[in-house]
Amino acid sequence: MATRMKDVARRSTKKYVEEALYRRLFRKGSTPQAVREEVDGFLDSRKRAFKWEVGVCVRRMRRNALYRPSLKVSDQAIRLDLIAKSRGIAAAEKYFLDLPETSKTHLTYGALLNSYCKELMTEKAESLMEKMKELNFAFTAMSFNSLMTMYTKVNQAEKVPSIIQDMKADDVLPDVFTYNVWMRALAALKDIPGVERVIEEMKRDGRVAPDWTTYSNLASIYVEAGMFEKAEAALKELEKRNTSNDIEAYQFLITLYGRTQNLVEVHRVWRSLKRDNPRMANMSYLNMIQVLANLKDLSAAEACFKEWEARHIHPPKTNTKGSGADNTPGADPKSPSNPPNNQSGTKETGDETAEDLQPKHPKYDIRVANAMIKAYITEGMLDKAVAMKKRAKMRGGRLNAKTWEIFMEHYLKTGDLKMAHWCADRAMKKGHSSGRIWVPPPAVTETLMSYFEENKDVDGAERYVGALKKVQKDLGAPVFEPLVRTYAAAGKKFPGMRQRLKIENVEVGEGTAQLLDSICADQ
Repeated sequence: MATRMKDVARRSTKKYVEEALYRRLFRKGSTPQAVREEVDGFLDSRKRAFKWEVGVCVRRMRRNALYRPSLKVSDQAIRLDLIAKSRGIAAAEKYFLDLPETSKTHLTYGALLNSYCKELMTEKAESLMEKMKELNFAFTAMSFNSLMTMYTKVNQAEKVPSIIQDMKADDVLPDVFTYNVWMRALAALKDIPGVERVIEEMKRDGRVAPDWTTYSNLASIYVEAGMFEKAEAALKELEKRNTSNDIEAYQFLITLYGRTQNLVEVHRVWRSLKRDNPRMANMSYLNMIQVLANLKDLSAAEACFKEWEARHIHPPKTNTKGSGADNTPGADPKSPSNPPNNQSGTKETGDETAEDLQPKHPKYDIRVANAMIKAYITEGMLDKAVAMKKRAKMRGGRLNAKTWEIFMEHYLKTGDLKMAHWCADRAMKKGHSSGRIWVPPPAVTETLMSYFEENKDVDGAERYVGALKKVQKDLGAPVFEPLVRTYAAAGKKFPGMRQRLKIENVEVGEGTAQLLDSICADQ
């Protein structure tokens, strides 16, 4: 990369863009609108860029789910893949069919196959693979890898060994990914000796050397099998191969040592990570806090959180007494934010005012605070969880749907369904306002609708259904049948209920249909 950057610095600015293309496209941020504007500006300028720059940009856009902007700077195979992700399989198939025959190469066939496999469309994937074999296009490991990955996801891991035999028969050379997915398939079949034979075969291959991802894969398999001693031996091999101090490798080490219950090794790897990567990312702290919480080392998790705040978050400057985050003056420790009596969730009493008075920190990663909230909730420390939520808000964190989901799950477990409803409502509103839709799990909706029915709470049920309609298109009978029963239990009339069900395209059962006669009767 260093040599490539020197080439960028030396090239003519008359024909080429003035800076590395990926820097230009992301200089205003990584939001879809900002990237689209920069892509349009680059294309309008008619200036050139190196091919490797385009590849870097497309990979980054795909990683950030910016599929539409990346369509403009991609080749046909990548374009097909992006169309499948942004517009669906039907659009990708049409694009493929419309390609000239000279463009229907192993690359475009492979892209379509990969799209089928990602969508778990087994019949179409198998049929296309047969076509590729007829055309002699199935000569790289990539297509076989896509097929094997699909089989592991649809619980057909038993098909993977036969695909490996097909590869060997057709002289298709396996790559690292081939060996890794083969190992995972055998692990799914509970064939641990088979997994170990794959590792030995990989070593004998000589052409493909096991890398740190291979041993991360192996360690995870051993952990799931409860073979902690072998897992730790695999983790030692992982460390040996992490010669480039890859942060992701450290993350796996910390997570997997945590799963072997080895707290000493967790802390040792954490120290190594901080030594080798001084600019610690939020994700590293998030992972460490979650691992420590799972190991019940809450004090260490708290220390890790405070270290993260000290490095990433500047504390607010305020002269207000008693505004610290370690206490919640005037707050009911039972409530995550003192919900109003009408449960409408339209304003969080006390919290919003305090938040408005505090300076915001634009880089506050609420996921880190959520990890601590989750840790406190798990240990039964609701007051500390509430205080952490307030601390995050006061320092600029934007509470998200996950924050409220954590509190909702707590109240469901403790049987406080009134508070569970309020938290679910907040989660849906936060998700909707941020563009990251959050929908309550069906079991939660069933529990809450039963709660409204038992308490004859028509207003609460209607508020919940109204909030649910904003994040989910088709609610169906599981929502509307208990709603009808709630009206009947409360003795309330709703003459337009039949028409409402018709508009919603909901068919109710015989018992609910009989109740409609009473609630739809004219008052």
